[in-house]
Amino acid sequence: MARYRGPVEKIERRFGVSLFLKGERRLAGKSSLEKRHYGPGQHGQRRSKPSDYALQLHEKQKAKMLYGISERQFRNIFKEANRLEGNTGELLVSLLERRLDNIVYRMGFATTRRFARQLVTHGHVLLDGKKINIPSVTVKPGAKVEIREKSKNNTQIKRAIELTHQTGIVEWVDVDQEKVFGIFTRLPERSEVLIPIEERLIVELYSK
Repeated sequence: MARYRGPVEKIERRFGVSLFLKGERRLAGKSSLEKRHYGPGQHGQRRSKPSDYALQLHEKQKAKMLYGISERQFRNIFKEANRLEGNTGELLVSLLERRLDNIVYRMGFATTRRFARQLVTHGHVLLDGKKINIPSVTVKPGAKVEIREKSKNNTQIKRAIELTHQTGIVEWVDVDQEKVFGIFTRLPERSEVLIPIEERLIVELYSK
């Protein structure tokens, strides 16, 4: 299944939670979810009790939309988390958080993960001094992520950095906003990753 490229606010309304897909609109309280707390379409206001499978599937779909990845990518990340020693759900979240596009977003250089992915794909991002155009690259603790010199005056990047005064920056990165670079200092604890996902349900789904 290809990556979703349609209206993202409809997806948030379908799940009933913000997936941080509209950065500045969400901060301004202008997202569709703020105005209509029900699903899209003529049957959006119907209420029915979902099955256990539906709940598990919805969690996986939410996670895919949140991080902007395809079905195949998500499945491969889950396989890697399942192979490693430890709590599979927590490892899954950790691997998702370590994607380069997500790190760019977490450092405040982009208002959304979608824009962060574009920055990486278009060659605006350096990883340890090297231009990387693959958003799915796994970043190791201690790595330096920076916006290349020619792109530091990009108005969207500047605006994203300004908005971090409202949103804040996560504890596991150390950012120099003036020089537009950051260090991925450590792996985050699951309790620090504030996302509307119950990874336990995803593990249950793949365990069937």
